[in-house]
Amino acid sequence: MRIALLVLIALGTGAVAPAVAAAQGLEQRTDSLEREIRLLRARIDSLVRVLERLTREDRDTTPARDELAALRAAARAAAARPDTAQAPEPQFVNRADNLNRLNPEISVTGDVRFTATRPGPQQDNVDLREFEFSFQSALDPFARTKIFLAFEEGEIDLEEAYAYWTGLPGGFRIDAGRLRQQVGELNRWHLHALPESEYPLVLREYFGEEGLIGNGLRVYWLAPFSGVGTGTHELWGEVTVADNDVLFDGGNRLAVLGHVKNFWQVSRSVFVQLGGTAMYGRNPDADLRTRVLGGDVRLSWRPPADALYRSFTLRGEGYAVRRLDAGVGDTRYGGYVSAEYQLSRRLFLGGRLDYVEPLGTADPATWAVVPRLTWWQSEWVYLKAEWQRASTPLAGGGRDTSDRFVLQAVWAIGPHKHETY
Repeated sequence: MRIALLVLIALGTGAVAPAVAAAQGLEQRTDSLEREIRLLRARIDSLVRVLERLTREDRDTTPARDELAALRAAARAAAARPDTAQAPEPQFVNRADNLNRLNPEISVTGDVRFTATRPGPQQDNVDLREFEFSFQSALDPFARTKIFLAFEEGEIDLEEAYAYWTGLPGGFRIDAGRLRQQVGELNRWHLHALPESEYPLVLREYFGEEGLIGNGLRVYWLAPFSGVGTGTHELWGEVTVADNDVLFDGGNRLAVLGHVKNFWQVSRSVFVQLGGTAMYGRNPDADLRTRVLGGDVRLSWRPPADALYRSFTLRGEGYAVRRLDAGVGDTRYGGYVSAEYQLSRRLFLGGRLDYVEPLGTADPATWAVVPRLTWWQSEWVYLKAEWQRASTPLAGGGRDTSDRFVLQAVWAIGPHKHETY
């Protein structure tokens, strides 16, 4: 009896083991099939224990043997079923940000100008104006940083250096550090990326030669109702140190700035952008208060079927600045209009008209016209020929007219793209 029982158990175990091994050897097995096999094995183990107990008690084990045979048949049938599970689709996991944290993007941009003036004399005709070093990197999954150093006039200047957090609830983004401030259309652009070789007269007169730059905090918000029919609407708020020499006479208090930008796609080829800016700051040490109001507009035409070869852009900005020194002062106005037409894939013809009333005086406005021709040799190199004709008021009355001819060469190495914001 014992020998027959051992033979029966060996046969049962030998029959089940290949089925289990075959089930485990399949590369893809459905969860339901695996659970069924585990249950069958558990029942077999339980029956084996029952048989051992009944054998010790010398009791009849025929019903148990019949059930064990049925379980072996069920296990064989389960293992023979075709596997209908589908292989999971391969998923791409982007590791770029992880690598970028260890290897930041480093770029260098060169900006050299050759000039000639009338009236003379001709001097300082070669201007190694700027070499900009750019460092950009992801800090972690939630924040990135951008740092721009400019080597100009024999010194290294920190142009921008800030970290920013994106993906915040409600469509918000936060920037902290040294920022080119969100004023109008062109102030955010870096010098080498401007349509003309210099900032418009109104930006240089009211914000300084390098434009408006501040140390502080910026909050960006994208309106949730932005869409194809309603356009895209953005709001910027900034709190920075009011240390601009022109607006605040180098103070150390806080200035606040708000900027709204609205963008619409009028047709497949035409895009319109409207913006507004308001800024206020004070320097109590100099008894100085300054208010700035501005508006900007841009119209772009780029036909989809010919986008590489034909485009047209018309933009303009206007400002009203009220600077009260000990409560005394008036509002001065300035602005510009510029246009650019793409003649071919690499050739662009454009120009700008400037008008600005100087701050701190009652002198008449300065005018300037700046036609230009730009040839993009490649994505990384462009050459620009420009004529600057300016008319400035004289202290004793009348006006002085001057001309300057500029040939500019700009090139870049590294992954940094020209940021036009």
